[in-house]
Amino acid sequence: METVPEPGSNVPPKKDRLQTKKKKPRRYWEQETTGTAAGASPGPPRKRKRNRELRPQKPKKNDTSKKFRISKKPRELKSPRPQRSLSGAQDPFAGPAPVSVEVVQKYCRIDKSKELPHPKTKTRSRLVVAEAQEEETSVRAARSELLLTEEPGFLEGEDGEDTAKIRQADIVEAVDIASAAKHFDLNLRQFGPYRLNYSRTGRHLAFGGRRGHVAALDWVTKKLMCEINVMEAVRDIRFLHSEALLAVAQNRWLHIYDNQGIELHCVRRCDRVTRLEFLPFHFLLATASETGFLTYLDVSVGKIVAALNARAGRLSVMTQNPYNAVIHLGHSNGTVSLWSPAMKEPLVKILCHRGGVRAVAVDSTGMHMATSGLDHQLKVFDLRGTFQPLSARTLPQGAGHLAFSQRGLLAAGMGDVVNIWAGQGKASPPSLEQPYLTHRLSGHVHGLQFCPYEDVLGVGHSGGITSMLVPGAAEPNFDGLESNPYRSRKQRQEWEVKALLEKVPAELICLDPRALAEVDVISLEQAKKERAERLGYDPDARAPFQPKPKQKGRSSTASLVKRKRKVMDQEHRDKIRQSLEQQLQKQEKAKPTGARPSALDRFVR
Repeated sequence: METVPEPGSNVPPKKDRLQTKKKKPRRYWEQETTGTAAGASPGPPRKRKRNRELRPQKPKKNDTSKKFRISKKPRELKSPRPQRSLSGAQDPFAGPAPVSVEVVQKYCRIDKSKELPHPKTKTRSRLVVAEAQEEETSVRAARSELLLTEEPGFLEGEDGEDTAKIRQADIVEAVDIASAAKHFDLNLRQFGPYRLNYSRTGRHLAFGGRRGHVAALDWVTKKLMCEINVMEAVRDIRFLHSEALLAVAQNRWLHIYDNQGIELHCVRRCDRVTRLEFLPFHFLLATASETGFLTYLDVSVGKIVAALNARAGRLSVMTQNPYNAVIHLGHSNGTVSLWSPAMKEPLVKILCHRGGVRAVAVDSTGMHMATSGLDHQLKVFDLRGTFQPLSARTLPQGAGHLAFSQRGLLAAGMGDVVNIWAGQGKASPPSLEQPYLTHRLSGHVHGLQFCPYEDVLGVGHSGGITSMLVPGAAEPNFDGLESNPYRSRKQRQEWEVKALLEKVPAELICLDPRALAEVDVISLEQAKKERAERLGYDPDARAPFQPKPKQKGRSSTASLVKRKRKVMDQEHRDKIRQSLEQQLQKQEKAKPTGARPSALDRFVR
């Protein structure tokens, strides 16, 4: 009779865990600390392991007093250990690269000098988080400035040579072949005079003649996109948000064309238009007409946002401020008015000239405005709240057209001559004492514009189109996500979708765009006052002091009254201290400066 074997009788005995564990192979970068036996394969040093099962474990102490012990000494932060690579070498430049404070300040957009009076705890914490994020963004932008490899150009003459005497032919001979190809002349006398406009990327050029000639081309490769004749006078021409759409102000109405020359829209509510301006971040097309109306057309939905009557007669001088999207209009009485679609009246009126205003231009920073009038005066105004002239110059012939470049150069067209003045930098006003460049054309000037991201000035005149080389006029580096001249069709379509999603409402156009992020303290206080009057009491008022109840007979009526009186006395002392400080400040302001002290001053109240 077979018997069942006992469990575990034929099972082999288990080996010790320490013996069955595999050895960890030694890597080539690990240094050998202990000598290896002869003939044995080198490996990592063995670590002595203790058998915790055999050792008697000590009982844990249940003393909980140590957990709540507070150290009186401040906790010192340990310096981070330098990280080593696999080879064991230490990084000589550990941590992030240092950034200059001046460069970080250039990209900072938060003004820390303005503080919110008496903010709540939650509001204060949000402001601290926003400031920290803004500071981190500024540091990243300053650190990525190393990737901007291009530098702005400049033009320098020889010892004592005037740069205004340098001709375009001399500049073309001195530059490389690619830059020399950017200088050209289009002889189109039979359809002139011409108005021109560059796209935001600076790659495409559109121009229209007074006799109906309209054309658009890639001026870098000289590839023609479209060319038509509208059989009607063309007064102005503008690219819309991309080079695929074109707005043309014809004799009667406003027409929209695509890049193939096909007419898409005819806006009959905008009639007898003289000047056009497109606001790219708001998708607004601003038109000035002979009837004296300033009209804003939203091209994303095809709706007229506002139609404002300037009440100043015919409007033929108009430009935009690229910093805050405010429209500047020049009038025949010598004034320049600033307009926003949210207001039916002008934001500011500036008296600039004794005669009519002929041309207006605003630089890219929004700080300076240049105007020219019938009194042959060329003036530069400060737009940072003072609206006062910074410099003025009398020209032998009044400037009929003005244009600012991206780096602050000012171009003025006077008859058939174009003068260019330069300043000390991008944010500084141009110096009107000595011209930077001078060029004579084959016809009278009718349009000026600097090409974005290229040292090129496009001039439309009665003889055609001229492309001038102006060293140091444009920004050398462009933002590939915003204005990429080398983008494909798919990239342009994706950019249009993102731009439409980020469109700024027309109601937010104002003189100071940074004021939109601030708190209107006056309106807030007025709202609180109206709320208190409506409810009959102030819900935000400080509640009267109520002492907390205590035990063991310390909450008697006498002790409660004593504590209330103590708090009231403290508040009374604080009020008296504040009033005394205010009186001292008033006395210090009332004292005449430089007066000798007198013994009778102690009797003065």
